[in-house]
Amino acid sequence: MNDFVVLSLERWDAVWRRNQYLIAGLLSADPTMRVLFVEPPDDPLHDLRGRRSPRFGAPVTQIGERLWTLRPVKWLPRRVDSGGDDRRARAIRRAATQLGFMAPVLWVNDPAAAGIVALTGWRSLYDITDDWLSAARPAAELERIAAGEALLLDRADTVVACSPELVRRKSSQRGGIDLVPNGVDLGAYRTPSTRPDVLPPAPIALYLGTLHDDRLDADLCVRVAGELAGHARLVLAGPDLLSATDRDRLDAAGTLRLGPVDRRDVPALLQHADVLIVPHRVTAFTDSLDPIKLYEYQAAGRPVVATPVAGFRDSADPRVRIAGASDFADAIGSALNSPMPDAPGDVADIDWSARVRQMRQILTTIR
Repeated sequence: MNDFVVLSLERWDAVWRRNQYLIAGLLSADPTMRVLFVEPPDDPLHDLRGRRSPRFGAPVTQIGERLWTLRPVKWLPRRVDSGGDDRRARAIRRAATQLGFMAPVLWVNDPAAAGIVALTGWRSLYDITDDWLSAARPAAELERIAAGEALLLDRADTVVACSPELVRRKSSQRGGIDLVPNGVDLGAYRTPSTRPDVLPPAPIALYLGTLHDDRLDADLCVRVAGELAGHARLVLAGPDLLSATDRDRLDAAGTLRLGPVDRRDVPALLQHADVLIVPHRVTAFTDSLDPIKLYEYQAAGRPVVATPVAGFRDSADPRVRIAGASDFADAIGSALNSPMPDAPGDVADIDWSARVRQMRQILTTIR
């Protein structure tokens, strides 16, 4: 058997990211592969503090022929319950054993889950998708991330990163890091779609991605929405993790927030945007990324306006315009009023199937 326990930073839901595309592709390519996908733990106390309905985890649940999910619970803060991480690691090991996974490969995205590598001694892959040490986090959390990442870089059988910058940053601690970039499901974009009912009347400038302060520049979005008023509508689509204050500011400026978008609806949404935008902060954290939206925007074939962030600022696609905060709205206006440049040539190498082939070859080295 080819069994994997995936310690993910996201749930397996309708909003697909790197993990879901890679794992779905690998399961399709290998009929002997089985996966236990471990979602981030629920934190009911944190939910209550944020005035959200608390969630209390979920047991092992089969969601595919050879695919199961598990969502643990973090009952108390780490400063109160120092043994919580170890108990969750042991619960994951028990769940894997109950499924008959006797010696699975650990696929780790979350440095906070590194303890299970030490606990089990199972072979492991560390897939680095973000440089969390560059994110704005409390000192105690950064210390935990650093300790987990150091363990993973030292003990993992193989280390993969999604961007050249992540490879560069982490190579001082671990040589031989493989680059496996993100991608896009090109087939989903090949058929023209009808305009989604959730979109307001044209013209619209649309952002697709998680609305989080780590990435999205809410101040810039508020300013741009105001400057576009009467000419175009700013639309933000994706899971909303912004503060209540930022949500109120964006709403007051006339921005439309659509919330999470099912992966099957993404191509239609992007195809019917007049301009696709990337109003991201430019920080050490965002400079570590290989944005999936870079590939999705390219596949959608629409003009793009982005701040000078990694991926977009180096793009050779003539449809991409780079703009600073002061001229972002003007760049959107120019994109709305200019002829569409010709598309770049062959883009087959950005399809997720190419990334699956890369990852499948890498995984053969640790089985």
